[in-house]
Amino acid sequence: MRYDRIINLPRPASCHPKMSAYDRAAQFSAFAALVGLDEQMDETARLVDSKIELSEDEVAILNRKFQILTQKLNEDEERPQIKVCYFVPDERKDGGAYITKIGTVRRIDEVFLKLLLTDGTEIGVFDVLDFEIT
Repeated sequence: MRYDRIINLPRPASCHPKMSAYDRAAQFSAFAALVGLDEQMDETARLVDSKIELSEDEVAILNRKFQILTQKLNEDEERPQIKVCYFVPDERKDGGAYITKIGTVRRIDEVFLKLLLTDGTEIGVFDVLDFEIT
């Protein structure tokens, strides 16, 4: 027969070290050809709100509330506490979320048009949807 002379020979030795079963299995593990695709799809599926555009009447009411708040800040020694609903833009995509927060007003920055709270929160005046003085 053709293989009679080699069938009983010992297996040839390799100069390379023997590979562990774990490393051998790793060669056949799943391959992610599109790294980051899952994260990108999750980000795309994440819902955000669009910013609500106020009507002229709503803007007038909000302006009046800001006037009352400014008067309270100037007249009272005690700082007013408010419950404010405002828009926070999303860092990754168009849109954002509306947040309701209760806090004490430190001051209204008329230069940068921001409402500053005592806890360090800065809220853009144009991001405010509504607030009430508590």
